[in-house]
Amino acid sequence: MHITRYTDYSLRVLIYLTVQGDRLTTIQEIADSYDISKNHLMKVVHQLNKKGYIETVRGKKGGMRLHRAPEDINVGVLVRDTEHDLSLVECYSSKNTCKISPVCGLKPIFGEALQAFLSVLDKYTLKDIMNEQHQPQLLRLLQIA
Repeated sequence: MHITRYTDYSLRVLIYLTVQGDRLTTIQEIADSYDISKNHLMKVVHQLNKKGYIETVRGKKGGMRLHRAPEDINVGVLVRDTEHDLSLVECYSSKNTCKISPVCGLKPIFGEALQAFLSVLDKYTLKDIMNEQHQPQLLRLLQIA
């Protein structure tokens, strides 16, 4: 199984905002903390705002924060919202050209594997992945004052 960098960054943004609580945070702060591209994060933040995971405040003292409580953000739902293509193999794609697709036994196996993967993610929320005993280390690693 593989998630895209886009989903990875989405999770990182939400983790960062969870640590920040109600404090408004900028894209630049998050980019600097993770040492990742601000341009990539702008796309991620736009989509997270559009999907209702975060709220943004414009202006000089603007920024973003979580719009939902961490316990209300399901990891499996987030992955489905941010992954554009969960097709593990070509036969799940609308552009399938594989000649053996009609009789191939791999398709149901990969389908079952995908469902198992998503089923595990569905068991967890953002709150679940925020281990409180690691909070001080997380703050230090992300260089959050």
